[in-house]
Formats: sequence, structure tokens, C-alpha cells
Amino acid sequence: MAYRINEVEVETDNDGYLLEPDYSAEAVEVIAAAEGIALTPEHWKIVDYMRDEYREHGHTPNFRNMLKGIQEFWSDADSKTLYDLFPMGPAKQGAKIAGLPQPYGKGGY
Repeated sequence: MAYRINEVEVETDNDGYLLEPDYSAEAVEVIAAAEGIALTPEHWKIVDYMRDEYREHGHTPNFRNMLKGIQEFWSDADSKTLYDLFPMGPAKQGAKIAGLPQPYGKGGY
């Protein structure tokens, strides 16, 4: 599988995650469209958070740590809120749409 981002064919692993991170807005839009997600400002909050975590730690958080981190800037976010945004799993699908490589194990650290 591959995505066409900025007129370049970008390779993925077997599950559709980028092999190398792509921090462009177009990457998010292309991958979200492939996942059937219509992006909202709330999606972008999560994308930005996931990218920041990846840059800082080299990987993305698991769901529990993700929820805790997001609640620091979005106090009324809860599990349902995140699953409404990313129905296939906020930690994994959120990382995929953010243009990041596949998270470790069950979704990160």
C-alpha cells in the first residue's frame, strides 16, 4: 500500500502506516480520506498532540497516556470523545492519520 502525498508516492507498512513520519498537512488529509475520516478542528488537536509526542519521545503514547495528555489541554475530552473522532482506536488510528509510523505494541508507551 502507498499514499500519494505532495505528488510523491509514499510507502507504508502492511497496515497502512507510513514508514517515515510526514508532518505535512497534506499527509493528514490524504490518510484521513483513505480512512474515511472527515477532518474537524478537534481531529487537528489530536494530530498535533500525536506529532508532538512522537517528536519528543520517538513514539506515540498508548491510549491511557494519550487520554491523560490530551486532558491537559482539552479538559472535557474523554474516551467517547476520542473514539468518536477515531473509531478504529484513537491511539493507533490517530497516529496513522497524523502521518506517523505504527505505534509500538498496543499503541505506544
